[in-house]
Amino acid sequence: MRTMTGQPAAAGSEDQRGAPRAGATPGRPLLPGQPGRPDVFTFGETMVALRGSGPLKLGGTMNVSIAGAESNVAIGLARLGHDVRWAGAVGEDEAGQLVLRTLRAEGVGVSGASTDPGAPTGLLLFEPRLPEVTRVHYYRAGSAGSRIGADVIQRAFSAAPPRVLHLTGITPSLSTTARAAAGLVLQLSRESGSLVCLDVNFRARLWTAEAAAEVLREWIPFVDVLIASDDELPLCLPGDGGGGGEGSPGGGEGSQGAKGTTGANEGLRAEGADGGVARWASEPEEATVAGGAGACGGAIPLPPQEVTGDPAATVAAQARLLLDQGVGEVVVKLGAEGATAFTHGGSLHQPAKPVRAVDAVGAGDAFVAGYLSALLDGEGPAGRLERAVTTGAFAVASPGDWEGAPTRAELGMLGAPPGTVVR
Repeated sequence: MRTMTGQPAAAGSEDQRGAPRAGATPGRPLLPGQPGRPDVFTFGETMVALRGSGPLKLGGTMNVSIAGAESNVAIGLARLGHDVRWAGAVGEDEAGQLVLRTLRAEGVGVSGASTDPGAPTGLLLFEPRLPEVTRVHYYRAGSAGSRIGADVIQRAFSAAPPRVLHLTGITPSLSTTARAAAGLVLQLSRESGSLVCLDVNFRARLWTAEAAAEVLREWIPFVDVLIASDDELPLCLPGDGGGGGEGSPGGGEGSQGAKGTTGANEGLRAEGADGGVARWASEPEEATVAGGAGACGGAIPLPPQEVTGDPAATVAAQARLLLDQGVGEVVVKLGAEGATAFTHGGSLHQPAKPVRAVDAVGAGDAFVAGYLSALLDGEGPAGRLERAVTTGAFAVASPGDWEGAPTRAELGMLGAPPGTVVR
C-alpha cells in the first residue's frame, strides 16, 4: 500500500489525485536518449573483494570478486538494460584486470577507466563474524582508485555526456584529488544538462561527519535526486561551515573543504557493511528490505539539529529544507520501514519487500540502480520506489555486492509464492 501526502504543486505538474504525474522528473528535465550518449555515467573506486567463510584469523576459504558502490550501481543498471559508463582507476596488476574484465562482462562501458602503474588496485575483505554481522576490512591506502585525477574524469565525461550523473559520498572521502574530480564533474553536468543523482553513502571510517557535511553541503545546489538513509540527511542540511556554495563544489588539494578528511591514509579499516545485516533483519532468516539501512553500522555523530518527538516528522522537515535548497527529489531509505520520496508535490511512501535475508551488503546500491532505472524509463515516484525496493530485496536475498542484481525479466519473480519453479 502506498500513501501520498502534501499539497498539489503548480498546475500541470501533477495529476488530479495530488501525486506527481507519471514520467515527472525531479529538478531539471531528464534529457531524451540520444545515440552515443549513455544513460548513466558514474565513477569511483572499485576494489577486489575477498569473502571469507568465517573469522579471518582462523583461515579458511575465500571467494574472489569485485566491489565498489558506483560499479555496483552500474552493474545493476546494465542488467536492467541501460547504457552505463564507469570511470575509475585500477592498478597495473591482475586485480585491476579482474575489475575491468568483470565490468565488461556485465555490459558496463569502461572506455573511460584508466590504469595507474604507480599504485595497486584496492582490496577489501569481508568477514562474516556472526549470523547477522559482517565486518569489512579495507586495504586502500594509496590505491589507484583513491588517486583518480580530475583530468581523467573530465575526458571520460566529456567524451559522451550522460543523461544522468551518479555520484556517491564515498569518492570525495578518498583523497583531495578524488574530491576535486567529483567537483569538476558536477560543474560539467550542469553545463551538459545531465541530471545529478547523489547517494550520500556516509562511511565513518573514511572521514568525519563534519568533513562530509562540509563537502555535501557544497554539492547540494547541483543535486536533482538525493538518496540517503534517514540518519544521513542531516549531513546535507544547510548549516555553519557549509562550504563554498554553488560556485565551488569541488575544491582542490588546498581546499579548506577537505579539512578533517582522513581519506585512505590508513592501511586497514573495519566497519559494518552497509549498516550490517543486523540493521536489516530482526531474525536471522528473514528481512524486510527497502534497499538500504544506516550507512555506517551505528549512529552518525552529527552536528546538533532541530528534532521533534516524531521521527517521521523530523525526516519530512529535513527533506523540505533540502527541497528548498533546490534538490528536486529527496529519497529516504528507511530499512525495514521501506522508503519515502519527497518532492515539491508531496511525499510518497513505499513499504519494504519481505525476503529471506542472505547478505545485506550492496542492498543500498541495488536500491539506487532500481530507482534510476525507473526514472530513465519515465516512471513517476511510485514506479521508481517500487522498482527500487524490488532490486534492493533481490540484493539481500543473494550473496555478494552485485551478484544478485536482477535483470528486467526477473523483476516479477519476487512476488512468486514459496516453492515456485520457473520452467
